Amino acid sequence: MSTPQERFAQLQLVLPTPPAPKGLYKPLLVVDKLVYVSGHGPVRTDGSLIIGKAGLEMDKEEAKLAARQVGLTIFSTIVANLGSLNAIRRVVKVLGMVNAAPDFGPHPYVINGCSELFAQVWGQDLGVGVRSAVGMGSLPENITVEIEAIFELA
Repeated sequence: MSTPQERFAQLQLVLPTPPAPKGLYKPLLVVDKLVYVSGHGPVRTDGSLIIGKAGLEMDKEEAKLAARQVGLTIFSTIVANLGSLNAIRRVVKVLGMVNAAPDFGPHPYVINGCSELFAQVWGQDLGVGVRSAVGMGSLPENITVEIEAIFELA
């Protein structure tokens, strides 16, 4: 059976540089066997952000891709702080926030972009935790998606 890091390598995806905090907080904090990851936005490999409101400036497919990019950004913070995705045993909880027009409704579909990535890396059992997906009137710097997560250490 392959490891999370090996499964990630098989996907042939590229991690962005871990973002620096834009306020007074830690990007990642380990408490006992839990890893708390602060809210992350969709950072591209060139360091730029994916911006725009779902249902207005982008459709649900584009927003879902932004959520997948947030997952990669979270991975970059995990690797930078813990050395490898193998340090994580399982996904515990995901909170996904979508910068959405008032009449946009498929928030869970959008956050699946991140959840599906986690499931690919840790498998259906360990890669899927509890989750909330909500719409927001705005997000910092007009990013499309912000996601925070809790993981269990290996």
